[in-house]
Amino acid sequence: MSKYIDLSYTIEAELSVHPFDNEVKLYQDKFLDVDGYNNSRLESGMHAGTHIDLPGHLLRSPTLFDELPLDRFIGNGCLLNVSGEDVIPMKEEYLQLVKKNDIVLLYTGFDRQFGRKTYFAQHPVVSIELAAFLINAEVKLIGMDLPAPDKYPFKVHKMFFKRGIFIIENMTNLDRLIDVGDFEVIAFPLKVRAEASPVRVVAKV
Repeated sequence: MSKYIDLSYTIEAELSVHPFDNEVKLYQDKFLDVDGYNNSRLESGMHAGTHIDLPGHLLRSPTLFDELPLDRFIGNGCLLNVSGEDVIPMKEEYLQLVKKNDIVLLYTGFDRQFGRKTYFAQHPVVSIELAAFLINAEVKLIGMDLPAPDKYPFKVHKMFFKRGIFIIENMTNLDRLIDVGDFEVIAFPLKVRAEASPVRVVAKV
């Protein structure tokens, strides 16, 4: 029997966001006793919490989520345990682990810092060598328990985007996949005309 592991943060008021972004506001604006129904209102940037970036985030690109087929966001998962690395290197063992069209997830354990200032300022980064390998391997998506795979000027972001590889950021619970063999990743974004989207990412094991 299949089990599903949630790899996403809860969207809630005052969710931790990048210092450059506006705060997340989630509040009730209609009330059953007054209005005859309940309603909640969400005000959020698309890059808050667990989300997927498209190339249009940093490059000139016309691609938006509502135009993309759903099979771009579901596929075989591959977890790379890269915990303890400040600059995540390429390792020879990845040659056997990573396959074409995999959704590769990088477990760093840095999600333990989520909600602290250090999370956005001092996170690990993906090396150019590892990024190049993943691109050449033709992976489908790359995801991580980090706010980004790199820092300014965002060279790794752009490397992935130029080859049409989308990036899932701010994941959590990846440690629960360490001892799992085969698993599937399901990461459907909203059907939204935007360069990024919140996403509920789950692993089917």
